[in-house]
Amino acid sequence: MTKHSGPPGQPDQPQPAERDAWPPVAARKNRRRRVVLADPKGRGRVLRTIIELEEQTSVGEKLIRDLIRQQLRTGLALGGTTLLLLAALPALFHAVPQLSEVHLLGVRLPWVLLGLLPFPLCYGVGYAYRRLAERHEQDFVNSVDR
Repeated sequence: MTKHSGPPGQPDQPQPAERDAWPPVAARKNRRRRVVLADPKGRGRVLRTIIELEEQTSVGEKLIRDLIRQQLRTGLALGGTTLLLLAALPALFHAVPQLSEVHLLGVRLPWVLLGLLPFPLCYGVGYAYRRLAERHEQDFVNSVDR
């Protein structure tokens, strides 16, 4: 502190650069540090489950098999529903021939529905499947982490 920064009669105040400097080595050595060696949430069971999954033990195989079965069940349900809906359209036009005579923008209704309906329907089903699959995977991860 080479310059007097306060009014006369007052003790010297540290300059801004001196105030912001690191504390001396002696002051740094005496600081307390908290060291955490274990997670208090009981991660032992989680670690055991992860090891079972990685080593593909019978328990790990069952957990993975259940996840795959759940994903397959969801895919078959959504895919089967979509297939039935799309297959029902021609049957509907055959059963109700008056629908075949309806024109929409100069094009017959069966052509419009069979040409345009599958695209947004398949996109919507794919989006729903992806959301459900991610939910199943998140549930799986949460059950492993417990």
